[in-house]
Amino acid sequence: MTSDRGPEGEHLQDHFLTAARLAKVEALRAEGVDPYPVLFTPTATAAALHEAHAGLAAGEGSGVRVTAAGRLMTLRRLGGLAFGVILDGSGRIQLYADEALLGERLGAFVDLDPGDWVGASGEVIRTRRGELSIKVEEFALLAKALRPLPEKWHGLQDVEVRHRRRYLDLAVNPKARQVLAARSRLLASLRRTLDGRGFLEVETPTLQAQAGGALAKPFITHHNAVNADLYLRIATELYLKRLVVGGVERVYEIGRTFRNEGVSPRHNPEFTMLECYQAYTDYFGMIELTEALVSEAAVAVAGTTELEYLGRPMSLRPPWRRVTYLEATAEATGLPWAIDMPLEQAREQALEMGIEVHPDWGVGKIVSEAFEARAEPNLWQPTVVMDYPKEISPLARDHRSQPGLVERFEVIAAGRELANAFSELNDPLEQRRRFEAQAAARARGDEEAHPLDEDFLLALEYGMPPTGGLGIGVDRLVMLLTGEESIREVILFPALRPEGHDGASPSM
Repeated sequence: MTSDRGPEGEHLQDHFLTAARLAKVEALRAEGVDPYPVLFTPTATAAALHEAHAGLAAGEGSGVRVTAAGRLMTLRRLGGLAFGVILDGSGRIQLYADEALLGERLGAFVDLDPGDWVGASGEVIRTRRGELSIKVEEFALLAKALRPLPEKWHGLQDVEVRHRRRYLDLAVNPKARQVLAARSRLLASLRRTLDGRGFLEVETPTLQAQAGGALAKPFITHHNAVNADLYLRIATELYLKRLVVGGVERVYEIGRTFRNEGVSPRHNPEFTMLECYQAYTDYFGMIELTEALVSEAAVAVAGTTELEYLGRPMSLRPPWRRVTYLEATAEATGLPWAIDMPLEQAREQALEMGIEVHPDWGVGKIVSEAFEARAEPNLWQPTVVMDYPKEISPLARDHRSQPGLVERFEVIAAGRELANAFSELNDPLEQRRRFEAQAAARARGDEEAHPLDEDFLLALEYGMPPTGGLGIGVDRLVMLLTGEESIREVILFPALRPEGHDGASPSM
C-alpha cells in the first residue's frame, strides 16, 4: 500500500517527504504561527464563484473581493507569480499569487505543500489564459498536512487502499465525491416521496433481544448490565409492524442493518435499508409505491429514468414488467415448475440443473434455488417478480387464490434484488404456525431460519389491519443510479479484513 510519494506506515521523521513537512511545522511555531488555527470564515464557495462570474472575460477583474478556503491540490511558481488550486466541498478554484502584491509573503505562499488546508482573500479575476481565480491579497495556513497526497491516481490504483483510506479517495477522486453527493440526493428523494404520501419516519432498536424480520444470520453481542446476549438487527420489519398495530398507519425507517454473511461486490455485512409499511393496502399498492420511489430517485440523482448501467441501457420508467416467480423460473430453465408438482419431480429437475438438493427442502425451496441460479441473474430491466413460494416467505400473507404461494414480490434489476415486498401476514395464529415451522428448521441446523418471536406474536394478537410492506436496498439502488458495479464503491467505509490479518476469507 505504499508509493514513492506516500510514506505509508513509516514514522513521520523517517521519510524525507514527511520529515520536511515536520520541519516546516516546527519553523512556523518558532515564528509564533499556529499551523492549526482554530477558526476561519470563508465568504464564497468555488462553485458559487464559477457561477457568479461565468461571464467575466479573460484578463478582466471583477472588483469583487471574496474569501475562500479548501485543500491545496496543486502549486507551481513561475518567476514572480505562483498558482495554486484549492478544492472545497463544491469544486475547485485557482489562487493567483503575484509578488507585486504579496512582496516577501510570496515565499511563504510557495512554501505551502499540496494537501495543506489554505484560506485566501482577494479579488475575483480571470487570468489572460481564461482561468477564474482569486488574486491573493491575504492567505493563511489552516491545517498543515504532514503526509503528501497521492498524485491524482498514483498510489491509489489499489482498490482496497481506496476503500480503506476513503479520505484520500475523496481528496483525489472526483467520482468518489460524485457518488457521495448522489447518495445524499437519493436519500433526500426517498424521504421526500414518502413524506409527501403521509408516512412518518421513525427509529427502531438496533440492538434486539431477537433478530427477526428476515432469513439471515445475525451478529451477537452481550449487554453486561443485564447479563444478556443481544443481536444486531437483520431487519426493521417486526418493530415497524408493531407501530402499525399501535395505529401508525404509514411508517418508514431508513437505517443500518447487519447480517453476518460473506462480503462480495453485492454484499456488505452492514448495509442501509429502507423499510415502509402502509395500512389498508396490499402488495399491488407496494408495487406502485416502489415504482414511484425508484423512478423519482432516478430523476433526483441522474435527471432521467433512462439510464445506462455497465454499458447496457436500462429504463426505470414505470410501469415495469410483471411476471410470476414460477413463470420466470420456467422461462429461464426451460423446465415446467408448479408449486403443487410432485416433490420427486422437482428434485429431479434441480439435479438436472446441477443443483444439490437438501433432504429437508420442499418444492418451494427447490424452485427458489432454481430461480436464483438461472432466472434472477438474467433479469436486466427492472422486473416485478410476483407470487413467491410460501415455504421461503414466513412473514407474507397467503395468496388469495393460489395455495402454496404468498402475496410477495421482488424487484430484480441488473440481475440482483432491489426491493422485496408483501401483503403482510396479519393472522397471529397463522404467523405462529409459520414461526414454529421456522423454529423446527433452526433445530435442524438452519442458522438463517426465523426465530419464534413471542413478543411480536403478542402484538399481532391485538390486531394489525391489512397492510402492505416494502424493503429497498439503498446501497444497491445507489449502485444502479451511479453506474457502480461494486457495493464497496457506494458505502463510504465498507467492510475490509483487518490490515495484516491473514485469517480472513478470500472473499473479503
